[in-house]
Amino acid sequence: MANNIYDIIQGINQAAANAYDGAHDERFVRKGEDKKVGLKREEGCPINDSRVMDGFKVRFQGSNVIVSYQAELTMKEYHDSKFESSLEQSFKDIVSYLKKEYKKITTKTLALTSQDKAKYHCQNLSQIRTWVTAYKTYKIGGTPELGVDKDEAKEKLGNAVKKWLAIGKETYPGSEKPKNITRKGEQ
Repeated sequence: MANNIYDIIQGINQAAANAYDGAHDERFVRKGEDKKVGLKREEGCPINDSRVMDGFKVRFQGSNVIVSYQAELTMKEYHDSKFESSLEQSFKDIVSYLKKEYKKITTKTLALTSQDKAKYHCQNLSQIRTWVTAYKTYKIGGTPELGVDKDEAKEKLGNAVKKWLAIGKETYPGSEKPKNITRKGEQ
């Protein structure tokens, strides 16, 4: 099963990597290899028109993939009543692209199920422009739940720290206790 999860993650990463800036323009790639993701940077000519900056990346957490999206907007676009729905549409376009590209790469289908609404954060660049960063979590279909037991993780970390501190006592057995330690008991 672990090899299967590794193959899925590797396929999703390759699909995301194939969405580099310029992959969408038929003038710069071989015939039939242009990849339209649905990003705003794909509209217009990259040489003549002013560039719209947007893009996405993927990261993994257990059996989930987190799709992050960054874009530069005008204040008018941000204050539009349909801003959140356009953000959700951007995520739908990205996921649709990832599924199609994953199928081209691996010849297998990819099931991504949305876990929640997109979470976003906007920052003003000026009185005209705004920068938005958003992310949305998707469950990867066909993978087991890969949760981490928090108690077990704390215990492992605690044991590692104790082992590390013991190395100092073994290496420097006659060393003095630092003067800024005021608590009673062991160091």
